[in-house]
Amino acid sequence: MKHNNNLYKVYGINGALSIMNSESCIIDKIIISSDFNIKKNSNKKIFEKYRNTIQTISKDKFKNKYHSSRTQGIVIYFNYKIYNYIPDDDKDRINQCYIILDSIKDPQNLGQILRTSECAGVTGVIIPERRSSNITSTVLQVSQGAFCNLNIIVSKNIKYSINEFKKNGYWVIGVENSIDSKNWYEMDMKGKNIFVFGSEGEGIRSLIKKYCDYLITIPMLGKINSLNISATVSAILFERNRQILDYE
Repeated sequence: MKHNNNLYKVYGINGALSIMNSESCIIDKIIISSDFNIKKNSNKKIFEKYRNTIQTISKDKFKNKYHSSRTQGIVIYFNYKIYNYIPDDDKDRINQCYIILDSIKDPQNLGQILRTSECAGVTGVIIPERRSSNITSTVLQVSQGAFCNLNIIVSKNIKYSINEFKKNGYWVIGVENSIDSKNWYEMDMKGKNIFVFGSEGEGIRSLIKKYCDYLITIPMLGKINSLNISATVSAILFERNRQILDYE
């Protein structure tokens, strides 16, 4: 595990609270507008914990500095832990799930996928060190604090990461519009799985695809033959949840 050297910035009360309550973040400073009333905030105890990092500036100065953002009067600067290895499994959890994002280069999409993944109970998200959007303040902002509850792994070698997961009993399922793919509802998604998603234009790279145990697809009935990647991730992950809940 490592801390990045660069500071991230997230604004808004929900994101700030997620970061303040997270063990994955080291807070550098919290900037609040003079009209942000901590005493009336229902989470004032957590603000008290970080009172030494809070800097209050005038309302006008705050607006001038952060005029382009929907800040709700609060901006938080922090460092965030990112894994460069695969963390140990929770041995008591039967239905563990990771996703691999192969060549997802849009930070908005990446942030939305992090948010969806956390809501769907995913353990972690793996992105390649190259050919991918980096973890940036924009990505973390869009995720609305979801990143605090996920293992984010930046992998130097996706093939190696896949093999490590396979050694730990995971099935690797590629989501790909291909004649070799099963319909998504025919796939048993319970248990320990990794879902691999490629870019909207090119799909999963051939080098990665051959490491998948199965390929699945979402059939299209309209004239457009593909979904936005974040919509695809959402559909697959919540179908997985449906299967798990039906089984239980």
